[in-house]
Amino acid sequence: MASLREQFGRKLKAIRLGRQMSQEQFSELLDISVDFLSLIERGINAPSFENLEVFSRQLGVPVSELFVFSDAVSS
Repeated sequence: MASLREQFGRKLKAIRLGRQMSQEQFSELLDISVDFLSLIERGINAPSFENLEVFSRQLGVPVSELFVFSDAVSS
């Protein structure tokens, strides 16, 4: 089973790809660097609570939605 960081990274990547955005575009929307986004998507790093609040607001989804994982989010 994938770690929470890996699952979160996959979820964020799936959201980005669903919006047909590049990492550059998505990182600008989320107000983080491309390098940090890449680390998150690969499950190497994790966002802070403050980052999560920004992600939620910018994506227009509740924070809890960022932690809803399914088999559909698997790559």
